[in-house]
Amino acid sequence: MEAAQSSTPTPSPPPSPAAPQVPGRPTIRRYELAWRFLMIANLGLGAYMFLRGKHKDLGLKSGKQAPEPPPPPPPRGTENTPPLVVDVEPPTEPTPVAVVEPVKVLKPIPMDQQRELFKWILEEKRKVKPRDREEKKRIDEDKAILKQFIRAESIPPL
Repeated sequence: MEAAQSSTPTPSPPPSPAAPQVPGRPTIRRYELAWRFLMIANLGLGAYMFLRGKHKDLGLKSGKQAPEPPPPPPPRGTENTPPLVVDVEPPTEPTPVAVVEPVKVLKPIPMDQQRELFKWILEEKRKVKPRDREEKKRIDEDKAILKQFIRAESIPPL
């Protein structure tokens, strides 16, 4: 009997439950999608903050500080006090003058082209699917006005 027992291997004890389990994939690979999202969100936030700061800096020129805001107006009921005199330095740089372009007067649109335009707008209004009763009512009113313009002998100038 001893020979029979010695030929069979003795079963080894099962691994202890306290022993750490080795994961199949590394942690970074396991959460790859979350890492990508965090990196993209961080990049987007950084770009937003960078561009926002750049917009604020556009008002300042080459390290000069922004002009101080004017002092608050004096409280009411102090008409007898002398006016406050503040020394204001003249601007060193000339202020840019806004160039106003003259309004271009366009030729009037011929009546037949206006009618074609109104017909096209009416066709587009017919294609629109209203979402609720108020929108349908507004579209119907617009279509009624367009039909009046199309049927009229003279069209008001645009």
